[in-house]
Amino acid sequence: MKEKRSVVKKVMQRLKNQFNVAVAETDHHELWQRFEIGVVTISKDKQMVEKELQKVLESFDRYEEFQVTSYDMELL
Repeated sequence: MKEKRSVVKKVMQRLKNQFNVAVAETDHHELWQRFEIGVVTISKDKQMVEKELQKVLESFDRYEEFQVTSYDMELL
């Protein structure tokens, strides 16, 4: 679990530093092979939000520590 926590913290910190987003671990806290994070950004401009979140999704391809199995995007 320590190794997983290290990876999750590293990923969350990279996202915060690289993009204008807030990040939190949202599920699977006690599973050692899986984690779920929520990524949020706020703007008056819907296109700006979509663009920023798309960049975040594309950045996941550069991570060797994990593999994305699914994602959901919701705009409010």
